[in-house]
Amino acid sequence: MYASDTTDSISRCAFARITLANVAADRQHTLEQRVTRSAEAVLAERKVVTAIDVLVGLGWLTPARVGEWRQGRVDYLERVVTVDPSKLSTAMRLFRRWAQRSGLLPSETAYVARSRDRGALRFSTSGNPNIERAYRTHWVSREFSAIQRRRLAERQSRPPELVVISPIKDWTCTGCGGTGSLLLLEGPGPMCLRCADLDHLVFLPAGDAALTRRAKRESRLSAVVVRFSRARRRYERQGILVEEAALERAERNCLGKRAT
Repeated sequence: MYASDTTDSISRCAFARITLANVAADRQHTLEQRVTRSAEAVLAERKVVTAIDVLVGLGWLTPARVGEWRQGRVDYLERVVTVDPSKLSTAMRLFRRWAQRSGLLPSETAYVARSRDRGALRFSTSGNPNIERAYRTHWVSREFSAIQRRRLAERQSRPPELVVISPIKDWTCTGCGGTGSLLLLEGPGPMCLRCADLDHLVFLPAGDAALTRRAKRESRLSAVVVRFSRARRRYERQGILVEEAALERAERNCLGKRAT
């Protein structure tokens, strides 16, 4: 009787382990399908896919949170991912395996903050170099030629433009408690141009593409000015901020070109 009970108990434990293993396998298979669908959708559209693309596609990361991270307002990206570390790690591993099986080419890309210091962005909680490298690696279609891949890598590794906002609501600077017609979102909250050390820049309205290009090229520091359109539900470019001397040189060059 006792031996029989012991055998039954062992059998039940073995069955429970098998059931749990099957459930775990099913969940991983489902996650793998979701990762694959997300990655394939981005690849079909852009011919290059990133870990961030996949996490957004899975619904674990929102574009708004990515934007805050890129502005340097979030310490590291994993802080704003909405799943536990174990599931995130599994998804990253499945994504890399899919990319390798699909014959995509890895391209390590620099991620620089859209902030005044242009600091390197951090992805992971631990800061482990291997994990950081996995996040930075973009996977590129073989349809691109070697030249196209090189240009793509150069373009994606460029420091992003500083973005200054023309607000549509009242706001208060987190640095001085004042306000103004333009603000920079960085760190703990909005900052006026004086506190952000950008008040020496002058505004060049959008409209003259040639002048804008020259002024931006001449200026050691520049920023894009955007304003939210309630009608279109998006931010739209209003112009750029550049150094005054750079704008003057650009205007002279443009006048000289037009005179010849």
